Amino acid sequence: MVSVPQSSRLSTLPLAVGLPLAVATGLVIPLQARINGALGATLDDGMAAAVVSFTTGLLLIAAISVVTPKGRAGLSRILPAVRKGSFPRFYVMAGAIGALFVIAQTFTVGLLGVALFTVAVVTGQTLSGLLVDRMGIGPGGKRSITGVRVLGSILTVAAVAWAVSPRFGASNDVASLVLPVLLPLAAGFLMSFQQAMNGTATVHYGTPVAATLVNFIAGSAILWMVWLIKLAVTGPGNPLPGEWWYYLGGPMGCLFIGLAALLVRSLGVLTTGLGMIAGQLVGSLVLDVVIPSPGAVVALPTVLGTVLTLAAIIVATLPWPKGSLARGHAAKGR
Repeated sequence: MVSVPQSSRLSTLPLAVGLPLAVATGLVIPLQARINGALGATLDDGMAAAVVSFTTGLLLIAAISVVTPKGRAGLSRILPAVRKGSFPRFYVMAGAIGALFVIAQTFTVGLLGVALFTVAVVTGQTLSGLLVDRMGIGPGGKRSITGVRVLGSILTVAAVAWAVSPRFGASNDVASLVLPVLLPLAAGFLMSFQQAMNGTATVHYGTPVAATLVNFIAGSAILWMVWLIKLAVTGPGNPLPGEWWYYLGGPMGCLFIGLAALLVRSLGVLTTGLGMIAGQLVGSLVLDVVIPSPGAVVALPTVLGTVLTLAAIIVATLPWPKGSLARGHAAKGR
């Protein structure tokens, strides 16, 4: 368990405020994915689109860090916190997990399809959310693995699978999907650790701006290296487009990473992740209705699965009385 300063500059949020904020943050994810996907298609290079997204995000958060008073204060605390060992130094590489997620998305969505990729990521993230909270890696400290939290996690994975089921394609060669699915599963599993690491760093920096900056520096460095290798092998794609909206993916990433780092202290890693998953499904559903993409499917399972996901979040986060499940079973046995 990582220690947290007794007098933190960051106040915690009540569940009634933090959970809706987590859901609202998740709404950004499908829009960011849609923009980055369109940029990748325009460039004919998904990895180049990831580099552009991370780099624009890095430029924005660097500017915020320099221009705003809180940003400058956080910037001045980064090196002292790392030198003192206020938290494990490898936490500064949390952005590498974001880079791994983008790489997994780039290389496996074409093989697995969006549905299977989403289920793999959500499964990994939900399982690790329980583990990370139990280990106390995040700034919120240790949170027990209760039967209700496990039930809520299982319901979430089942609900997501149901919601995306209309997008599943028929595949006769299931064995060929086993290895590709491991990459998004691992990326999803590590996402909870990334949120916990960024959340802990935020407490010591005094602001999520500094943690987001460090996150983008690490992620951008890795993606640039991977893309330069790819460039040497395959050559460049198309030139950058002139439309401004292609470059909104990075700023949206800043919002997502910064809010996640702030929320994990109040909600814990599992609840933050579940809230964002719910927001992601709701956002995807709205996008598919309002601005449908090619192959978008809005079927009854999509709607009902999204509703069940929201119900699963409630199950996992309500302050159930301790031993209530056990008392319920005992009453039935009488």
